[in-house]
Amino acid sequence: EMMEKANTTSLFPPLVAAVAEALEQIFLRGRYADKVIEQVLRQDPRRGARDRAFIAAHTYDIVRWYRLLTAAMGYEPQDRAGFYALFGAHWLLSGAGLPAWREFATLDAQQLRATREALLREPAIAESIPDWLEALGRKQLGDLWPATIHALNQPAQLVVRVNRLKADKEAVRVLLEKEGSRLRDLPGDALLLTERRNLFQSEAFRRGWIEVQDYSSQQVAPFVQAQPGMRVIDACAGAGGKSLHLAACMHNKGQLIALDTEAWKLSNLRQRARRAGAHIIDSRPIENTKILKRLHESADRLLLDVPCSGLGVLRRNPDAKWKLSPDFIARVQQTQQDLLVRYSSLCKPGGMMVYATCSILPSENQQQVVKFLEQEAGRKFELQEDRVILPQDEGFDGFYMARLSRHE
Repeated sequence: EMMEKANTTSLFPPLVAAVAEALEQIFLRGRYADKVIEQVLRQDPRRGARDRAFIAAHTYDIVRWYRLLTAAMGYEPQDRAGFYALFGAHWLLSGAGLPAWREFATLDAQQLRATREALLREPAIAESIPDWLEALGRKQLGDLWPATIHALNQPAQLVVRVNRLKADKEAVRVLLEKEGSRLRDLPGDALLLTERRNLFQSEAFRRGWIEVQDYSSQQVAPFVQAQPGMRVIDACAGAGGKSLHLAACMHNKGQLIALDTEAWKLSNLRQRARRAGAHIIDSRPIENTKILKRLHESADRLLLDVPCSGLGVLRRNPDAKWKLSPDFIARVQQTQQDLLVRYSSLCKPGGMMVYATCSILPSENQQQVVKFLEQEAGRKFELQEDRVILPQDEGFDGFYMARLSRHE
């Protein structure tokens, strides 16, 4: 049940070498897994889709189960040879036989399996997470924690959002199926791809008919209740997945101001908005406090999709659990509260503000809202509704959203 059963077909040295190289970059050079995999896949343009999928899937799998695998091996790799051995341990423990390569000479299948069996009694090692995260999760989520962390260790599913500004679900389905994708319908604008393909090469993507966006993330824009003709501000827009969805909810009528402190993210959003035909989006970098003063009390709807620990999206960023620290989480909670207090002034009297995170921790979610409502700035608001989405609920990312209305 733990790792996808690796097929016992022969292993190809260049592919195993690519995985070992990627792991070395991630664990010894501290680089981000998605960037490393992108780079490794670019190195050899001759590789076909199957080879690329092999490299990505096994790299992510080993990152995900790193603690359990290294504990079973008895050491953490310090060089390329160590990462070859780590691959071998992963391959053996997923039930496949290993070829007689010298890189795998030190591995003993029986001993590895016996050691793993014994280790599975320790929750943090069994779920392959740092001890501090196990303690924090237990403290904050109590009885919900074991199911939550277990769900976060399943590989993420691929979900797209149909862009209603350009197409309806039926048209998208026909086009994607023609290209060989297999789909399952989900509520709202979402379609689940039961068979992965490179969507960015697809005609549907090029035409701006779809965006890749997790099902849980797709719940946020409708929750904002933005109506056509309103002024809506997405204050931490990033690359703009939710801005694009909001523009569709508004039928491209009104004004959508996308703000972010990182200007480069907004240039990515502008490109995406052009493709999606979302022409009501006006993106502005927050370079100083002037922009907030100019927009003071002007938004009918305000979305604060704040920076967070990202613990709700571990299944798509499994390396985050090795890069996160309790210190970082404490700092990000400070930032969240600060953003709530400072940016809430953009919401006009009678308007509504939505606070959202992709975290599962109450200290970043419900508790932040409670704390805000006790502050001077928060006394102008009241909580209307909030939603906790845990990864075990429907099998998608962990998310939180709270809608607060501002008194007239």
